[in-house]
Amino acid sequence: RWFTHFYVVSVLWNGFLLTGLFRLECLGELLPSWIWQVHRALGRDSQSQDTGSEHFSALLVLLLLWLHSCRRLAECLWTSVFSDGVIHIVQYCFGLAYYIAVGSTVLCQVPANVRDGKCLLSVQICWYHIVGVTMYIWASLHQHRCLVILANLRKNKSGKVISLSHSVPFGDWFERVSCPHYFAELLLYVSMAITLGCHNMTWWCVVFYVLFNQALAAVLCHEFYQKNFSSYPKHRKAFIPFVF
Repeated sequence: RWFTHFYVVSVLWNGFLLTGLFRLECLGELLPSWIWQVHRALGRDSQSQDTGSEHFSALLVLLLLWLHSCRRLAECLWTSVFSDGVIHIVQYCFGLAYYIAVGSTVLCQVPANVRDGKCLLSVQICWYHIVGVTMYIWASLHQHRCLVILANLRKNKSGKVISLSHSVPFGDWFERVSCPHYFAELLLYVSMAITLGCHNMTWWCVVFYVLFNQALAAVLCHEFYQKNFSSYPKHRKAFIPFVF
């Protein structure tokens, strides 16, 4: 349940960036100068040249990131049933910093002429925008379904929580992997990489971080299921269907 704090921060911060970027690209109003100063201090300024659709891609990805945070916050508040688990203070602080930094990573895609208010948004929808958004919606739907399945394991038919113990989930992607919600998280970040045009190496670094982070969590969960449930389905993989 401590992850709820991450999504609160993400909704507020990335909502602020999204609003600022929208006003910048559509109205020509500049973002606060301290945002770009922080980018320069970290050694990563915005790209210097507009190559066509990067400014629209950045706005679209920031919107997807914010919508993802909103959905996850809503699920934490009204869908998931949490046990009494705690989180390490280092992981907690890192999580807060991550959701602040990830939105700033998207801003690095904004061309300098847009950043300076010299170019208003010109919507150029490309094939990778359509593919990325479609994949995003598909992964979001499955992630939500899997989280509902997990929550229902601790509820009776009337929706009342009756247990905080672990049970074996079935249905949707659980038929193939132990942690499909983690796999869906990876697909969401891959979809945003595609929406950025597939060539943003900084965002691909984010994708690889999510890959290793979610894979580790999935393996630990998979081993927990196998250790505690003797009849656990043998054909299920930990993270990626048929592969890993």
